[in-house]
Amino acid sequence: MNIKEITLKNFRNYENETIKFQEGLNVIIGNNAMGKTNLLESIYCCAIGKSPKTTKYKELIKMGKTNAYIKIVLERKYRDHIIEFYVDNKENKRIKIDGVPLSKLKDLIGYMNIIFFSPEEIKMIKEGPDERRKFINISLSQQSKTYLTSLYKYNEILANRNKLLKENFKDENIKEMLVIWDSQLAKEGAYVIKKRYEFVNKLSIAAKEAHKNLTDSKEDLELEYESIVKDEPIEIMQEKIEKLLKDSVDKDINLQYTSVGPHRDDIAIVANKIDIRKFGSQGQQRTCALSLKLAEISLFEDEIKEKPILLLDDVLSELDATRRTKLMELSSELQTMITCTDFDMDLAHNEIRIQNGQQINKI
Repeated sequence: MNIKEITLKNFRNYENETIKFQEGLNVIIGNNAMGKTNLLESIYCCAIGKSPKTTKYKELIKMGKTNAYIKIVLERKYRDHIIEFYVDNKENKRIKIDGVPLSKLKDLIGYMNIIFFSPEEIKMIKEGPDERRKFINISLSQQSKTYLTSLYKYNEILANRNKLLKENFKDENIKEMLVIWDSQLAKEGAYVIKKRYEFVNKLSIAAKEAHKNLTDSKEDLELEYESIVKDEPIEIMQEKIEKLLKDSVDKDINLQYTSVGPHRDDIAIVANKIDIRKFGSQGQQRTCALSLKLAEISLFEDEIKEKPILLLDDVLSELDATRRTKLMELSSELQTMITCTDFDMDLAHNEIRIQNGQQINKI
């Protein structure tokens, strides 16, 4: 899987620019605030359907303009695709695949598979469980349409149940009303949890190996999915979730939201017997986050039989020389976009120099 070229019109600080990429390593060089990160952000938008930096689409539009447009020519194993992403200053968004408008955002997920890493990704380790669930959901949704569909259904049912709890918590028939949602929530929740267990079990093996490479075997990384139910046959998990919902009904009515389910689960991240989430140094947390991202590569290959595109935003400055070398070695077999202010490593690469939203070294 490779991006051949990208066209940006009025996106962030880009006015009208087409940039071509090559297979393998693409190094995007420029001073700070020149548009390097914006370029990776545009790729993320066309893969996930939203920005990793903001929820307000109008912030993606160049100052003084009314809309922004991104076009990516994507090469896949069996056929090429054209992905188009359009937003305006009224928060409207449109996405097309090969000229056909998409009616739902989830229909975009999986066309272009990416792994995105920036210094801010350390949040995945050091902050709350919602960041780690977000990591799982983005990765798994790109790999499995079935998971994405089930996750959407779960979140929709959860929203309806929570709305009922908030608006009718004083109703004497509230418990009977909740039963309508509980069986549906348990069904989708069991599937979501089952797939997450499978994902984390596979990820743990790959992350252990990546972490050993990044730390010269000085640290042993272990991952474990933490859930309200154990990893059992899905039918048993469904029964247990439904019972947990029933048992927590008084608590939920008092809180006015659903207190149990996969929306509350987490990943334990342990290195050398230390819970890195709570007690790891910033350097350890950053290396663990990078190990998890690199481990995703093998999972994508196993599931979709293609390598994803790796986006590395300003990570070299955060790593020592040994880890930089290890990172480049691990990412050398897939298309990689990496941003930096300078690049002095002796590696074959396509150099893209950016200044004020323009490529200045076009041939």
